[in-house]
Amino acid sequence: MSGVNEIRSTFLDYFRKNGHEIVSSSPLVPRNDPTLMFTNAGMVQFKNVFTGLETRPYTTASTSQKVVRAGGKHNDLDNVGYTARHLTFFEMLGNFSFGDYFKERAIELAWNLVTKGFDLPKDRLLVTVYADDDEAASLWKKIAGFSDDKIIRIPTSDNFWQMGDTGPCGPCSEIFIDQGEHVWGGPPGSPEEDGDRFLEFWNLVFMQFEQTAPGERTPLPRPSIDTGLGLERMACILQGVQSVFETDLFKTLISATEDVVGAKAEGDQAASFRVIADHLRSSAFLIADGVLPSNEGRGYVLRRIMRRGMRHMQLLGAREPLMYKLLPALVGEMGRAYPELNRAEALISETLKLEESKFRTTLARGLSLLSDATETLHKGDSLDGETAFKLYDTYGFPLDLTQDALRARGIGVDLTGFNDAMQRQKAEARANWAGSGEKATEGVWFELKEKFGATEFLGYDTEAAEGVVLAIVRDGVAIDKAVAGDKIQIVVNQTPFYGESGGQMGDTGMISTDHAKVIVSDTQKKGEGLFVHSATIAEGGLKVGDAVVLTVDHTRRSRLRANHSATHLLHEALREVLGTHVAQKGSLVAPERLRFDVSHPKPMSAEELQKVEDMANAIILQNAPVTTRLMSVDDAIAEGAMALFGEKYGDEVRVVSMGTGIEGSKAGKPYSIELCGGTHVSATGDIGLVRVLGESAVGSGVRRVEAVTGEGARAYLAEQDERVKALAGLLKVQPTDVYSRVEALMDERKKLEKELADARRKLAMGGSQGAAAPEARDVNGVKYIGRAVTGVDAKDLKGLVDDAKSSLGSGVVLLIAVSDDGKASAVVGVTEDLTARLSAVDLVRVASASLGGKGGGGRADMAQAGGPDGSQAEAAIEAVAAAIAG
Repeated sequence: MSGVNEIRSTFLDYFRKNGHEIVSSSPLVPRNDPTLMFTNAGMVQFKNVFTGLETRPYTTASTSQKVVRAGGKHNDLDNVGYTARHLTFFEMLGNFSFGDYFKERAIELAWNLVTKGFDLPKDRLLVTVYADDDEAASLWKKIAGFSDDKIIRIPTSDNFWQMGDTGPCGPCSEIFIDQGEHVWGGPPGSPEEDGDRFLEFWNLVFMQFEQTAPGERTPLPRPSIDTGLGLERMACILQGVQSVFETDLFKTLISATEDVVGAKAEGDQAASFRVIADHLRSSAFLIADGVLPSNEGRGYVLRRIMRRGMRHMQLLGAREPLMYKLLPALVGEMGRAYPELNRAEALISETLKLEESKFRTTLARGLSLLSDATETLHKGDSLDGETAFKLYDTYGFPLDLTQDALRARGIGVDLTGFNDAMQRQKAEARANWAGSGEKATEGVWFELKEKFGATEFLGYDTEAAEGVVLAIVRDGVAIDKAVAGDKIQIVVNQTPFYGESGGQMGDTGMISTDHAKVIVSDTQKKGEGLFVHSATIAEGGLKVGDAVVLTVDHTRRSRLRANHSATHLLHEALREVLGTHVAQKGSLVAPERLRFDVSHPKPMSAEELQKVEDMANAIILQNAPVTTRLMSVDDAIAEGAMALFGEKYGDEVRVVSMGTGIEGSKAGKPYSIELCGGTHVSATGDIGLVRVLGESAVGSGVRRVEAVTGEGARAYLAEQDERVKALAGLLKVQPTDVYSRVEALMDERKKLEKELADARRKLAMGGSQGAAAPEARDVNGVKYIGRAVTGVDAKDLKGLVDDAKSSLGSGVVLLIAVSDDGKASAVVGVTEDLTARLSAVDLVRVASASLGGKGGGGRADMAQAGGPDGSQAEAAIEAVAAAIAG
């Protein structure tokens, strides 16, 4: 039993058998400690348990915790590859007691595992204790049988642990192994303690005090235990090697690198293989935990790690992106213990490949420019800061890469000149920002972005996290503190709140401290990546520097996620039903509904909308995982991803895929692939159901589709069902018979309306069933019927005129309908034999003039017009008679 995976399982199984809850590793991005860039110890996820702010259903626990030390005060990056034990990523095995057991049980558990579980020889072991910790010293004598010379008292902070300036603290006891006289070094506390002969592998922290102020400590009511055993160090011990890079896991990764690059890990290039193996692990686990390469914050540290590994790939002779090809070896070694590697393998691979492709372009260009700029420099010289800054600012060549490239030649960089050039650029940017109106009022965000950098967004993976208040803004002015009732805007260093963009509304929720309760009503993005929380202080007060807990409104976020994912499915369904000309022209993703505008030249039929809805719901029922990858824009679009109208994309984009096509060209292929930075469901089934409410026009060639999902769709359908039941009650039929009953009523209504219209026409013409036609008078030898009618729609006048013409045989007919509001409509008909002498158009214009109207139109045999004054109907009739008389 000496393989890394066996050591890990042995440790966890041992503590499981001894009553400990086995807790999964927390993410590398801490959710409960805003002061940390990355999780750097096993106790980080239990910080609030130790301080009493949180309770768990267990009082003892054990973990194998992922740890990264490559940023902030814990930064081992530059040493990796050149020492025997430095790593940016490692695993910390630990056991914890939250007021359950204390020193004696902790020492007993550790001693039994080390000597019986791992079978380490007792005579090669020794321990350190804090100088004043007589209790721990006596317990080691009792449990391990150590003599005084095996128990070394250390008076420094190396053996006294503190969470911070205040808070829980306590003495430590470290376990060492003597690796033999052939290894240089001395025991802890000796002048040679920095040597490797005596290797510390397990630290037991006895948390027994609360530090309230410097030098002031009081005993904790429930003393606790926090231990940390370095997995890689234990592997070195059990496998009998001096370097972590000689252990089985690293040998596998190094061997895979040898195969890929076609070189051997020996001589001067051995360090490059070690760097690549370590940096591959760090990069893969950080990406799996939601960190993506960027130019700020955690993303910048990840980019440095990735590019350092890729630089060493190039030094080994790689001429194309190769680092991503090592990923299967890593997943094979660690995927079982850390299933997140399996889940994120595609994202990790795409990200590594994209970053290496970009980096190789940057590297080739930068090295060429650097060579030209330093051709006259010699060992001991320095590259001027202006040139170094130009390489960074114009060509994307980082300062540390410039330093690394020049180090082999013994050439430095003028850092003062570099920093001066950086400050000048910032001053110019600030001056360019100055303006008037809205641009000027937004200046505060520019200042804050310049001062603090972009906000770290944690919301893809969590809805709750801790952060530190960096700024409070009220009425456009930065202030130091705010009190209850104040309406403010808050900037923190990291947040789970999504800032409105891409059509998705910003998150709402709560920001809280021990002494404040703040209601967040909206979250917006300002400038390049600054998340601004619009809020009202409900209780207490808030000041800059406060550590806060940020909690997103879970129900609202869940509905936003469902609606956002549904827009992707509906978009693709519309393209399948209507054609590939359909493109999104805008959207709104709200918690209660969604809408999006698409290019389409005509209204959609009910059948088309139903088919779109059915197709989207078919994908929802697949309950397929929603996957996210990082790609270049060009690669993403080449793969079929759709970019949305009006969105700005950087060099790297999140590509969201969901579902598998069922029919047509999409059959068996990813159904929806879009460039999107929004939040989405984990699986399509989380959408529940999508219901299309309808579509409408919003502009020339643009249609708006509106829909609801999940609970909103259920509520909508329930409301519709209640309406049908109520209608069935009115009709006195079963709900299933409502349609046929309404259809019968509609037929009956049409029949009655026709009969009523016929009766009105006959009544209006002064007749009844079988009665004679209206009487005509003779006007200059022309038969003329002129009549004002009531109760007749204007649209029925032409039919009545035709009937009257037929009964006349030869003559002119004028009918005027007067509406309830007093307006008049007139129609004139002239039989064919008279159209050479009399024009219906001329005559209807005469009538219109009498009715207060103008004009009129039609044909010689039939024309119509109108006027606002129906009281002049008789005058109009006589005016037409006069016109006929000539």
